[in-house]
Amino acid sequence: MEKRDEAIAKILMKESEEFRREMEAHQRYERILEELNRRPHLTPDEEMERKKIQKLKLAGKDRMARMILAYRKAHPETGSRDAP
Repeated sequence: MEKRDEAIAKILMKESEEFRREMEAHQRYERILEELNRRPHLTPDEEMERKKIQKLKLAGKDRMARMILAYRKAHPETGSRDAP
């Protein structure tokens, strides 16, 4: 993530309940995937679950990226060097 996008993400974490929910879900999915990836072998059901979680995580990341882009367009000043 670019430095300016990180700054926007911090702003959105404070200002947007939707962004916070997406970030919390993203982090939860990351923890689940880390746990699954530590296992030497996965059952077919676990493998399907892993793929499902990966897709959910990616979809959430895409939604967060769209929110950051929308914020950037609505607040072009955040692209300056003086951005938080």
